[in-house]
Amino acid sequence: MSHESPLIAILVIGLCLAFILGTLANRLKISLLVGYLLAGVAVGPFTPGFVADQGLALQLAEIGVILLMFGVGLHFSVSDLIAVRAVAIPGALIQIALSTAMGMGVARLLGLPLGAELVFGLAVSVASTVVLLRTLQERRIMDTERGHIAVGWLVIQDLVTVLALVLLPVIAPLLNNNSPTTLTLSGLGFTVAVTLGKVVAFVALMLVIGRRVIPAVLHYVAHTGSRELFRLSVLAVALGVAFVASELFGVSFALGAFVAGMVLSESKLSQRAAEETLPLRDAFAVLFFISVGMLFDPTVLIHDPLPLLATLGVVVIGTPTVAFLTLRLLRQPSGTALTIAAGLAQIGEFSFILATLGIGLGLLDQRGRDLLLGASILSILLNPLLFLVAGRMKSWADRHAEVPSAAKHAVPPPPIVHPVTTLQGHAVLVGYGRVGSLLAEGLLRNGWKLLVMEAGDAAVQPLRDRGVEVRLGNAADPELLKSANLAMARLLLVAIPDAFEAGQIVQQARAANPGIDIIARAHFDSAVEHLSQHGATTVVMGEREIARAMLEQAVKGDGAEPRANAVKADAN
Repeated sequence: MSHESPLIAILVIGLCLAFILGTLANRLKISLLVGYLLAGVAVGPFTPGFVADQGLALQLAEIGVILLMFGVGLHFSVSDLIAVRAVAIPGALIQIALSTAMGMGVARLLGLPLGAELVFGLAVSVASTVVLLRTLQERRIMDTERGHIAVGWLVIQDLVTVLALVLLPVIAPLLNNNSPTTLTLSGLGFTVAVTLGKVVAFVALMLVIGRRVIPAVLHYVAHTGSRELFRLSVLAVALGVAFVASELFGVSFALGAFVAGMVLSESKLSQRAAEETLPLRDAFAVLFFISVGMLFDPTVLIHDPLPLLATLGVVVIGTPTVAFLTLRLLRQPSGTALTIAAGLAQIGEFSFILATLGIGLGLLDQRGRDLLLGASILSILLNPLLFLVAGRMKSWADRHAEVPSAAKHAVPPPPIVHPVTTLQGHAVLVGYGRVGSLLAEGLLRNGWKLLVMEAGDAAVQPLRDRGVEVRLGNAADPELLKSANLAMARLLLVAIPDAFEAGQIVQQARAANPGIDIIARAHFDSAVEHLSQHGATTVVMGEREIARAMLEQAVKGDGAEPRANAVKADAN
């Protein structure tokens, strides 16, 4: 590979390796992130063979962060953020403070100076936005209350990181004692005020002006009828707002993109904007994990095993424990506390930025950065396992966390289970999105007894108001699927677009009731075959049905005249 084309080299070699190792990880039933991270290690400077351009890889990864946060903002309104402020703001601040203190304690044991302690502590206290959001999306809990609190928590962490990045250069001379400084309390307060003022000014500008301008521009482009131009306009908004936020207001790219998406979320085009950015968002998110793997020096596992384990302990034990206890003190359910605590048990891009700045200011040495990178890699690899442990602990926590002190000798409450519906001869609908909501209306209109299974709790509230039974969670979960009483059901409609998840649901349903009529949806021929093999009675492919409906309209009437008109239209 020519060294004169580093961008092409990163995209081709990096993505191909990520695909191969990601496929292997999927085959071994482990997280795809493991494959992506190992691909980064393979093209990094610490392993033989091809070495990718690290600086360029990090810039490409930043685009992934921007697009990811923009997509999150599209599904996260201002009202959602306000609704979780009482939990996210104090919770995140307490967690950051205590995690920083634990990190500083580890740094002190390693003999690092005060400035290094502060940078090290801050770096282990902030979670990776990319990792946590990908986890929430994969588990389909982004639109739940737990998801909203987690995103609000990330926003507060981002604001604290922005403040730290501004203040560290100001107080660096005081911390490293290399030169005299005239830093005063009033000067420090002024710097903090200016930083917060810039953030407030940016958010206010977006809420007052951006709320009107951005939707208006996208509506204008949508009316041109050009899908290509609309996709380009969405990318221009996401990247442009993030760049302006960083250059003019000192706000991080991630926060700027999140606010842009949140402003656009009130527009009717928000769903279409999310769909148009999804392919690029996924591709650049993979590049982010490759860039993280490139920074990792595997020899740190041999040279500094105990310090690395201590750092990792703060990330995967200390921070989750603090987050869980804080959320419980804030009266959050144990399930919510466990989910968020597990999600925060990793560090990523913000930690790298803080470590790089610390090295540039002379506060942190290379050893400290290697420990942070090692802890980041290992914590990201362990994160799926921590979510599994959190799920196993949920039942135990639900049984014990709510028992008052006066009732220590009382019989503990039974574990929370999904109640099996008493419906018989009913229809079960999996997925209440755009397709599922139309199906539900049609079934109810035709007198069907209906049970709906959906991951997000916000969309199904109107159904509950109408007396429709709802089960929240991933329908592929055997325990949840049992609650639908499929053995006594007449019809199962699988309206989710994910063919692999739908295949698991279909397979379990067919085993529970060999005679049930199962109708599923698909977008590709391979998905049709996959669902049919797993037991679906009928698989509806959207493109085929559109073509069939268009053909039926085309041949209506006399037959000759419509075809003649069509020929004329083609000729013109």
